[in-house]
Amino acid sequence: MAITNIVQGIWAFSALGLIILVLLHSPKGDGIGAIGGQAQLFSSTKSAENTLNRVTWALVVIFLGLTVVLSANWLPK
Repeated sequence: MAITNIVQGIWAFSALGLIILVLLHSPKGDGIGAIGGQAQLFSSTKSAENTLNRVTWALVVIFLGLTVVLSANWLPK
């Protein structure tokens, strides 16, 4: 198994994880839920949101870094 295949697997995993984490984020604005008072029903705790933000940013850095490495062909074949 070549190092390129391993890096591509990590890259694909980070892409999938990034998609899932972005979907898990709570919306920043109240939206239409503020009209009926439903905005506070689905809010998460502040520490959980901070952890989710940190993990998301870490996956963004991994994904973009591996995208540059893979597209520049810096890895041996």
